[in-house]
Amino acid sequence: MSTNPPPRLRADARRNREKVLEAAETLMASAGVSASMEEIARQAGVGVGTLYRNFPTKEQLLQAVHLNRLERLVAEATARLSAADPGQAFFGFFSLMVEQSRLKRAYATALADAGMDDEPVRKVGQELRNAVDGLLVRAQDAGVVRPDVGIRSLMALIAGACLAAENAGWDAPLQDSTLTIIFDGLRFHGAR
Repeated sequence: MSTNPPPRLRADARRNREKVLEAAETLMASAGVSASMEEIARQAGVGVGTLYRNFPTKEQLLQAVHLNRLERLVAEATARLSAADPGQAFFGFFSLMVEQSRLKRAYATALADAGMDDEPVRKVGQELRNAVDGLLVRAQDAGVVRPDVGIRSLMALIAGACLAAENAGWDAPLQDSTLTIIFDGLRFHGAR
């Protein structure tokens, strides 16, 4: 299931679908996955029938919201690949991912618990990993990030920081100080 609506949707139907996704993400960021379909429809300014036509189950809505977020991250990481400062692009993107985890609730666990097919999530997740790997390689080539950091270790660090930010109730100062420590460990400091 892709978050992109099928091309046969009319413009108003596409707008309604986008409004539902935006409302769902906003409500779930504050109320978690327990936000009701009725609340989401009301927030989006559409009827419940419109919501259910687009997303027959809550799990499908959760998946679409999660995919939409991942696709935005892929686009952001890809855009940063051409940034003039590879270090800022790399560390800025890492910070962005943690910030989003801190401010928004994750949906991956809810999807897994619901038994949804996560093949679309895996596909977009691989695209994200490839884009992050590109940011890493550019930062390493620029001498900003240690050459011994691999994508697996980096993704583990990002995932750990995101989970901690989300589940431990980090505030902005704790996020900043923790990322300073993580980033210091990632930076290339020359011969030791």
